[in-house]
Amino acid sequence: MSLIITNIDLHYLTKAENSAEVKITSNKGLIEVNEKINAFMENLHSTYNSKGSKSFGGFKQGPEVDNAQSFMKLLQDYLDDQDQFVPFSNQAVMRLKLELEKYELAETGYLVTCHYEMLGGRYLFVCLLPVSEHYYVDGELNISADTHVDTSKMTLAARIDLFEYQQNPQGNRYISFIKGRAGRKVADFFLDFLGCEEGIDAKQQSHNLVQAVEDFVNVNQLNPEEKQNTRKELLSYCKEQNQLGQEVKLKELSEVIPVEDNGEKFFEFCQQNDYELEESFPHEQAVINKVTKYSGYGAGISVSFERSHFGSDVRYNPEKGTLTIYKVPPNLKEQLLKLIEDHNKAQDAISDDSNTAAAAPSDSAPF
Repeated sequence: MSLIITNIDLHYLTKAENSAEVKITSNKGLIEVNEKINAFMENLHSTYNSKGSKSFGGFKQGPEVDNAQSFMKLLQDYLDDQDQFVPFSNQAVMRLKLELEKYELAETGYLVTCHYEMLGGRYLFVCLLPVSEHYYVDGELNISADTHVDTSKMTLAARIDLFEYQQNPQGNRYISFIKGRAGRKVADFFLDFLGCEEGIDAKQQSHNLVQAVEDFVNVNQLNPEEKQNTRKELLSYCKEQNQLGQEVKLKELSEVIPVEDNGEKFFEFCQQNDYELEESFPHEQAVINKVTKYSGYGAGISVSFERSHFGSDVRYNPEKGTLTIYKVPPNLKEQLLKLIEDHNKAQDAISDDSNTAAAAPSDSAPF
């Protein structure tokens, strides 16, 4: 990776449940950037990109917004003078403190504020990392407990695309954020802290894209193999964009979707039909993944198969509610044969016990 940190700061916040007090521990100055700090931010960047359920929006604006105290104003002041990152991050953590104090909930973690560049993009990343307890054993076999930052459980995080924000501050997609977590929505305090409102619907755009691709392969009367190859090209492109933290660009996607000589390209097809797709948009990878596979789980049963097998190797009877699989995977077949063998052995053992019991002489004397 080629992540370059411009500025990074860290604050520790702790708030006990049913308490209004938020305690803050701050740095005395900027964190010195070294290899470990770079690796730490690369890990956060990758973890954030891997989070599937993200939404997109922009800063709230209007007469009801107190611009003098808003996060947007703090950010703009910093961008005007990048030597003032510590004052910016200190004022930002105070905004978060005020929002947390409105809620009767416990929250402990490290607020990371980082301005960095990655693959030509320039970002401000803000997240509240939780802490977890772990145990360790020293050389004398003494067991002790300690806490550590748990980056894998990142749920309160947002990233601002600074290029997009500065070029289009009225836009609705330059802020991305993790959509929520079990028990409460992230918007309860984290989005209020940022002054962000949801804009473009990445999930709906993804559904529209999948529908457009399906219509495209059907209109062009592609054979089953060609259809599946087209779906795989869509999936491959979107996965790559997701790993890079980039939006789906219809013109780029159109170049990787195969068409016949002089045939209509996918981008032109989308323009001529009303799919409500923007030329560039953030996507939700979980929706795109379904373009090549069907899967489901419930009542202890998990099923997954490639779309190309539906109707041939896998058939569904909607009247009976049954699913028939004609080609069983070899590894599953081995398990099933072993299961049948064990079942038959168990039945034979029960039968032998029953016959033995029936043949045993009675203790009662006959009349």
